[in-house]
Amino acid sequence: MKVLMINGSPRPNGNTSLALREMESVFKAESIETETIQIGNKPIRGCIACGQCAEKGRCVFDDAVNEIAPKFEAADGLVVGSPIYYASANATLVAFLTRLFYSTPFDKTMKVGAAVVAARRGGLSATFDELNKFFTISSMPVAPSQYWNSVHGREPGQAAQDAEGLQTMRTLARNMTFLMRSIELGKEKYGLPEREKFQRTNFIH
Repeated sequence: MKVLMINGSPRPNGNTSLALREMESVFKAESIETETIQIGNKPIRGCIACGQCAEKGRCVFDDAVNEIAPKFEAADGLVVGSPIYYASANATLVAFLTRLFYSTPFDKTMKVGAAVVAARRGGLSATFDELNKFFTISSMPVAPSQYWNSVHGREPGQAAQDAEGLQTMRTLARNMTFLMRSIELGKEKYGLPEREKFQRTNFIH
């Protein structure tokens, strides 16, 4: 099984990275393949609602979004990590995720998602909720942990002192592993849930 890990921090060795590496150590012990991709330091523009992805099957802007899309499709799980900026995720990461989820036509049902957030002090739960919305709108189960998936630290490396935060990361990785394996067994026995034709309801007529 494989987990794709997206680091939304511009710092390759910051506290977000530290949290993701804590998860990665558990995945390795569980024989789960991982690939971590740094996104927060890349020039990624936002969606312009051009609708071309519906025709092309990919985003009209040919950057990291299109490069990573097949990796997402092949993965059993997706972990998204971000530092907190004004009680929100890194804007580069949000632009990336918006285009990645919207422009990819493949079915994301039952891929397991997990959000990880890092902050000096506040904005953690708001950003955690923000990132989880990408999963839940895509029929992706969200992996749980023992607490909201967050670590504290301002300067790079300070999150290493957050013992509870790191334990939360390890618990998250173990639970995510269990959930992915359980879903794989469920798909073998029962298949994926039946999907109805999408019924769009607009409120302005």
